Amino acid sequence: MAFGLENYIANAYIRSLVVILIVFVFLRMFLIIIEKVLLKVTSKTKTQADDILIKKSSKPLSLIIILLGLRLAIEELSLDSSIEEFMSKVIFSIIVLFVSYLAYLIMDIIIFRALKKMAKSNYESVKDLMSLAKSFLRIVIGILALLYVLELWGIEIGPFLAGLGIAGIAIAFAMQSTLSNIFGGISMILDKTVKAGDLVYLEGGTKGKIMNIGLRSTKILTFDNELIIVPNGKLADSKIQNVALPEPRSRVVIPFGVAYGSNISKVKRIVKSELKKIKNLEKDSEIIVRFLEMSDSSLNFKAYFYVDSFEHRIDAVDEANTRIYESFNRNRIEIPFPQRDVHMKE
Repeated sequence: MAFGLENYIANAYIRSLVVILIVFVFLRMFLIIIEKVLLKVTSKTKTQADDILIKKSSKPLSLIIILLGLRLAIEELSLDSSIEEFMSKVIFSIIVLFVSYLAYLIMDIIIFRALKKMAKSNYESVKDLMSLAKSFLRIVIGILALLYVLELWGIEIGPFLAGLGIAGIAIAFAMQSTLSNIFGGISMILDKTVKAGDLVYLEGGTKGKIMNIGLRSTKILTFDNELIIVPNGKLADSKIQNVALPEPRSRVVIPFGVAYGSNISKVKRIVKSELKKIKNLEKDSEIIVRFLEMSDSSLNFKAYFYVDSFEHRIDAVDEANTRIYESFNRNRIEIPFPQRDVHMKE
């Protein structure tokens, strides 16, 4: 008997009613603690996860307390043992469902919100992965709850577990290619080798921007505005050149030539002055101009500088060539072209 009430109250129905009242008083105190104490404490923390967890878990916890109180109240009625056992199994089966929901809620709010925060810059890539993980977690918790309820009702779970094992093996063989792609996507996301928005070069000459890393495939938009879909398993096993790593800036190399007889120091000074005006030039970027060789028709140079990202590289090449050409024209520096002198024998 609950709380030893049989020593004070003879009537079973009154005892049962008293138990229910005690439980409701306890429940009210529980809710006051949540509203007046816990929520005030969690409101002062930096994260909102604890606030959301307490608010969402208060209702299922309240229902669990009510169900436990109902179980104690039934115990006071001294019903037939078979009826009491049946009602207890029903109540505990419902409690298992609420506990399962609480377990999933805790996983969802704490773990997945933490993962989302960690992957803030790469959220689009991991969104599908997190959705899959949530579904998997929901299934696992559901199966565990079902097994517990079956055992509670005295149902043999051995054959059920064996059936699940056989079904799992069959599904794994049938979905071998799909699972390979899924794990390929997971490995790329966890390794942080690529993410949405990166510019990549693939084996075979494919190059473009990664638009999305999904569960089974990665979408790449080429510079010709063509969408290429690559299975994650194949992509994870291939060689990838990611121009966005280890840092977003990109080096630009501009080769050019001037005629023999040109003032080399003047050429370097003019080119450096013009390249300092380039748009999207990386802040504090050092501009280097090298005199590399004396070829058949020209004195050959190369200019080196950095732009803030690879996306601005093509525009920077265009602007640099234009500025160098126009500055040479203004300063009457000759830009040679290949030529040969032919001597005719009389």
